[in-house]
Amino acid sequence: MSAATSTWLVTRSAGVLAHVSSLPGDYGIGNLGPAARRFVDFLAEAGVRHWQICPIGPTGYGDSPYQLFSGRAGNPYFIDLGELLADGLLTEADLATLRQLPGDRVDYGWLYHDFWTVLARAYDRFAARGADEVDGLGSLAAFRQRHAGWLEPFTEFMALKAHFGGEPWPAWPAEFREWSPRLAAALPPEARREAGRHAFYQYLFFGQWERLRRHAAARGVGIIGDVPIFVALDSADTWQNRAVFRLDPHGQPLAVAGVPPDYFSAEGQLWGNPLYDWEQLARTGYAWWIDRLRAAFELYDIIRLDHFRGFDTYWEIPAEASSARTGRWRQGPGLAFFEAVRRQLPQARLIAEDLGYIGPDVVALRRAAGLPGMKIVQFAYGHDANNVNLPHFYPPDSVAYTGTHDNLTTRGWLEGLTPPYAEKVGEYFHLNGARSAWPIIRVALATPSRLAVVPMQDLLDLPAEATLNRPGTTDGNWQWRFTAAQLASLAGDKTARLRHWIDLYDRRGDRVIPDYSEPPQP
Repeated sequence: MSAATSTWLVTRSAGVLAHVSSLPGDYGIGNLGPAARRFVDFLAEAGVRHWQICPIGPTGYGDSPYQLFSGRAGNPYFIDLGELLADGLLTEADLATLRQLPGDRVDYGWLYHDFWTVLARAYDRFAARGADEVDGLGSLAAFRQRHAGWLEPFTEFMALKAHFGGEPWPAWPAEFREWSPRLAAALPPEARREAGRHAFYQYLFFGQWERLRRHAAARGVGIIGDVPIFVALDSADTWQNRAVFRLDPHGQPLAVAGVPPDYFSAEGQLWGNPLYDWEQLARTGYAWWIDRLRAAFELYDIIRLDHFRGFDTYWEIPAEASSARTGRWRQGPGLAFFEAVRRQLPQARLIAEDLGYIGPDVVALRRAAGLPGMKIVQFAYGHDANNVNLPHFYPPDSVAYTGTHDNLTTRGWLEGLTPPYAEKVGEYFHLNGARSAWPIIRVALATPSRLAVVPMQDLLDLPAEATLNRPGTTDGNWQWRFTAAQLASLAGDKTARLRHWIDLYDRRGDRVIPDYSEPPQP
């Protein structure tokens, strides 16, 4: 397997990981409005060049951004309702119940009960105007035409899902189990109206997202997005593109995705996603995947490609299995896939999420594809026999994290360490008995890795209760939020220190660091 000549990661810079749902906001969940812009301003003032987020699509049961109703659509929960209030599409009375939701966590049950009703009212008022534009967001008709390839199937999927009481599409009547361009004419009248509502919601989301992204670019902050390797069975993606997946004639998966037991879960993780028909995809030049990535790059500057090892080998679990323990490794598409991506998207900047117990074949594939991998400081001791996550081993062509959305907060990790690891970690990181995340943040910034990313919980130095997701569990995840007061306090107390460390460790992101010496500048 030949190695790629280089990767795109050639400068040293820093990033912060905070999902959109975790941002401050007045309506029960983070959104794309003023608080998001204030967060970007904090990053810019601290010298942080990247904002990393989790997938931003519409979530289903379990609220996980890695199980979406669509990989192309945006999550309507992230729409800034304040903008609709200012435009007269909503009233203060409409927003009263949402304003009562907690500011430090997401109550998805309450949100689901009230949010959709409020959005529907906004749409009804917009439709009654006979207008084609919400102030500053452009033409709705033009938006629908530009995105018709995915938008029409998605809106019809959501409308039919509501029409059939939330049932997954394989349980729908046979005439609705597979999308076609002719399906719109067969929609029941109420489903047709519901599809129109969802088109409006996507118009709002994409308009506000583009506005936020322009603000970030103006402040010198790029956005790192996240593309999961798999999509949900109960999604518009699978419903519209059945030939891409290994499904039976009724739409049920022949086998499903997951991972075997590992350090995250003793039982492994039974994700349940349908598996790809990689032979069929190869015959098309991986067109569906390349289209997916092209669309993602319209939203993000850099993409973290989740579960990279699945492109080398993936864990196949029988569809009827109740545990991820029952499975086998199958060969993925390998380098041919990434060569196709490189031909079609030569400027693509991808990060390989290569966590877990990774063998030499996966490392060889990542290097041949020319992608930086990930290193987690929390995995420094006790994670693997080779201790490859000790910071002094990090290669420049990597992205260092104190932790990810799937890890405990760093303070929580430190507080939970037991002998002998507590002593080793304390000595290695010069903690002197402290259990603060900030010494670990400094180490991450000092590593040879050209990009270092710190979760927002670690900047706030929060305990384990602020963990965003605990893999292998179903309750209490994706709920954590920080408040406007916490952001203001952090900006007041830590901006100077963070900027100093970014300068100290040459993470301004404004120059390529050569590997040869030069005389000092006068």
